[in-house]
Amino acid sequence: MRIIAGRLGGLQFKAPRGHRTHPMSDRVRGALFNSLGNIEGLSVLDAFAGTGALSFEAISRGAKKTVSIDIDVKAVKVMQESVIKLRIENQCKVVRANASSWSSNNKNMLFDIVIAAPPYDNLQPFVIAKLTRHVKSDGMFLLDWPASEEPPTLNTMKLIDARKYGNAQIAFYVPV
Repeated sequence: MRIIAGRLGGLQFKAPRGHRTHPMSDRVRGALFNSLGNIEGLSVLDAFAGTGALSFEAISRGAKKTVSIDIDVKAVKVMQESVIKLRIENQCKVVRANASSWSSNNKNMLFDIVIAAPPYDNLQPFVIAKLTRHVKSDGMFLLDWPASEEPPTLNTMKLIDARKYGNAQIAFYVPV
């Protein structure tokens, strides 16, 4: 896998072998970050991080810090190796945790951008809803969701856009 744009653009990183994640394609990842525009100095939570691609892309494009959460041991190990290889240890924190538990244990952590890309075979709307509480009042919540389904209604969020890319769609929410 590779970082698409920014100061780390073109650099490669590994994905766990035989991993059950659905890494976001370069096309979708590029479109997502192009939609966000300037993210210089912002903080990003990457829930269900898998390969870490979203965190790495965010840092490359100017994000100040990212937190990457995944429960899978292999995924976390490979992400940690990539963080070292990319020399972004001071900007990217990798955490092995269940997203729901992490959210409960870090209630006061707020981010400018929260991205959730859960495995399509294990979509849990209540976990998605929990993650929205980590969005700053002027922030944004992005959800990678199957294109075949309507994005969920989230009580504390307003859906402002949903863009489909093949089997995937990115839903953009802002706090109400």
